[in-house]
Amino acid sequence: MNYDLKGKVVLITGAAGGIGSACVRALYAAGADIIITDISQKSVNNLAKEFDTKRVLPLALDVTDFKATQQVVKRAIDKFGKLDIVFANAGISWGNTAQTMLTCGENDFERIIEVDLLGVWRTIKAALPEIVLNNGQVLVTASIYTYVNGTCNAPYATSKAGIEMLTRSLRVELAGKGATACVLYPGWVDTGIADIAFGGDDIASKMIKLAFPAFLRNLIRPEAVAAGVVKGLEKRKSHIMIPARWIPIAALRGIVNIMTDRFLSRNSNLQALIYQLEQRHKK
Repeated sequence: MNYDLKGKVVLITGAAGGIGSACVRALYAAGADIIITDISQKSVNNLAKEFDTKRVLPLALDVTDFKATQQVVKRAIDKFGKLDIVFANAGISWGNTAQTMLTCGENDFERIIEVDLLGVWRTIKAALPEIVLNNGQVLVTASIYTYVNGTCNAPYATSKAGIEMLTRSLRVELAGKGATACVLYPGWVDTGIADIAFGGDDIASKMIKLAFPAFLRNLIRPEAVAAGVVKGLEKRKSHIMIPARWIPIAALRGIVNIMTDRFLSRNSNLQALIYQLEQRHKK
């Protein structure tokens, strides 16, 4: 099914980040009008400078605030007259270091769940009546952590697995209404969130090398994700998986998960790294 993005109105959360800003540029180039939202008004204003002000609306938004999200949807309709696509892309992870559930702070864990899972839910809920009205689309940014083990990244992985099921459930609920829902599964992307596992935290970086073969650890650019998003929306895909090397692993997750969980649990080097990580946080 072809879905022409020209003239469509798209609301993107987390739009000032690596994936978000790349998607804003790609969707704008495809002809869409964009509501650019992120936690900081300054960040969205800076991004909006790249575009015609008639086609963008930069707004600060905390996705954990449902009333604020509803207000953003209202302002989008006030400016553009409609809303066709909501792209729930906002997400956070640990700060500068990985953590385990034994040593992490309760508030730190729950804040990630609040943004990455409940923030996605609130974004969808606020926009859904308009999406249904316009036979539009819902897109959420999940992750390979939807189906790979979330060791030392549990709240992030939990949230991503949760929003996958949220979106799959929504897809079926929308099937008779002319609207659709899609899950985006990026692999390792060269953004701030990936920094911890790729040099930002020495222990986490060693863990990634132990847990994943080299061909899966290659970082991709946010622009590659954005190109996939445009193509996926144009075809109303149910899922977008980038890069393609993750597709067999996702397809065989039932088998792969059993094998990798066993490997990670029995790998003495990995267990030693987890111990080091926990001792660091106890100091």
